[in-house]
Amino acid sequence: MITVTNLQKSYGRLKVLDNLSVQLNAGQAVSLIGPNGSGKTTFIKSILGMVMPDGGEISFLGEPIHNGWQYRQQIGYMPQIGRYPDTMKIRQVFAMIKDLRQSTLGKNALLQLDEDLIEAFELPKLYDKTMRSLSGGTRQKVSACLAFLFNPNVLIMDEPTAGLDPLAAELLKAKILREKAKGKLILITSHVMSDLDELTTAVMYLQDGQLQFFTEVDQLKADTGEEKLGRAIAAIMTKERKSERVKERLTH
Repeated sequence: MITVTNLQKSYGRLKVLDNLSVQLNAGQAVSLIGPNGSGKTTFIKSILGMVMPDGGEISFLGEPIHNGWQYRQQIGYMPQIGRYPDTMKIRQVFAMIKDLRQSTLGKNALLQLDEDLIEAFELPKLYDKTMRSLSGGTRQKVSACLAFLFNPNVLIMDEPTAGLDPLAAELLKAKILREKAKGKLILITSHVMSDLDELTTAVMYLQDGQLQFFTEVDQLKADTGEEKLGRAIAAIMTKERKSERVKERLTH
């Protein structure tokens, strides 16, 4: 579905993505993880067309994304921090986004809306509140609802439960699981390993802009003998560091 080949991106002397290649398929729910500065956000923004790579190629359904922007209509994106016009009310934000989507599809096209989360979060009760007046958690709810609104085939979510209260986080995770069951491609970054353990089926680990491994969660747990995803990742990274130290000793 999304094919990334030899992706490269640098900011000055800092190499953020280093010949990164990966294949993301429909039906996968992928945890994108790695330490701060590993290239996760740049990778996501490259897929979304928000960052222009220095080299390599990204294809969506076999078509290079630099050929057009239309592929983005099939992607729902939830940023870590959503930014909206301060003076707009929640109802106005939703109306604006719907109007923008309608204008790209044509006035006679029917929008297929998924408003499950809007109702689950009870946002209609807050529709007349301005974005400036909202708490960080409520802004996150708006971002989550917008990600699902047009029933996309791909969901990219950056720290989706950050700032959400426990009930809202559980409602969002339940929604993600329902969409996963429909065979959609889901890509999630999070520092909350318990969330990833529940939601995703594969792990993509980046470090220094390079892909360290991409494996199924069940296989990773079996290889390490760990039941928890966080412990399994820690175990495999510890093993790799020890292997690197051995190589350094042998080459010096």
